[in-house]
Amino acid sequence: MPMSPQEMMAAVAASMKERTGRTLEEWVAVVQESGLDPLDQNAVRKWLKEKHGIRQTSQWAIADAVARAAGWQPPSTEEYIDQQYSGPKAHLRPIFERVREIVMAFGDDVTMEGRATYTPFVRRRQFAAVAPATRTRVDIGVRYTQPPASPLLQVGNAPGQGTHRISLQSVDDVTPEVVALLRAAYEQNG
Repeated sequence: MPMSPQEMMAAVAASMKERTGRTLEEWVAVVQESGLDPLDQNAVRKWLKEKHGIRQTSQWAIADAVARAAGWQPPSTEEYIDQQYSGPKAHLRPIFERVREIVMAFGDDVTMEGRATYTPFVRRRQFAAVAPATRTRVDIGVRYTQPPASPLLQVGNAPGQGTHRISLQSVDDVTPEVVALLRAAYEQNG
């Protein structure tokens, strides 16, 4: 079973001093003393990279810890999904819900995680990610080691860790072929 985001963050925090020369708590204090807005995680990550040469995974862990210390709470998975499918993209939600229903039925080993711009589905590793790509289209990033032959698959520019993309404009686009492509990604990442 893959590590949860919380377990990954704990592992990064545990090795922070070895990788950066400071503990996570020490980095939180450094950022707090910098005058940066602790809730602007992008600015904190950029500053850590430019001023201190901190690598990406550590930047994310530090920015998250600084924001939490300032009172920020991350949204739940459902809150992330609600944000993704709001406003001009609200009408795309039924497409997401149909894909979610299919993917979650593949097995008890499937978990769904929350992200700001897409929703990843994970088995041993991420095998699918669904995103409201435009006001008229939902994209599914699917990860393959052996991509099946299908005219529906587009290489690259996929949400999440996808190697290929499937684009959907309506619930009717979720055809048996799309289900088979999703199942293949599930099976190849277990």
